[in-house]
Amino acid sequence: QVRLVESGGGSVQSGGSLRLSCAASGYTYSTYCMGWFRQAPGKEREGVAVINVNGRTSYADSVKGRFTISQDNAKNTLYLQMNSLEPEDTAMYYCAADRRAYGAICYLAVSGYGHWGQGTQVTVSS
Repeated sequence: QVRLVESGGGSVQSGGSLRLSCAASGYTYSTYCMGWFRQAPGKEREGVAVINVNGRTSYADSVKGRFTISQDNAKNTLYLQMNSLEPEDTAMYYCAADRRAYGAICYLAVSGYGHWGQGTQVTVSS
């Protein structure tokens, strides 16, 4: 059974940085999409950044140039480096994964992912 555990959230001031981690276990897929999603109070969950097994990435327009998604396959860990954080980035951040065909492009749509972590809270104050 796939298990995703996020860590690294916290409270920072505007302009600060955080690095989120997602440890994956029980993961037997040889090809996949993994990604970070977020949900702010009263808003729908949205895609932030995704990556496929080949390292191809896609970002939401709101985070391009500020956030970087990466993965360490040896450690089965997904990362999200968040720089220049803004109050609008305040949300619960979730790690997600799903199986894909080799070379498939990963999309930011929430509906495309069947495995989810419990989330880690990020709060950015002005």
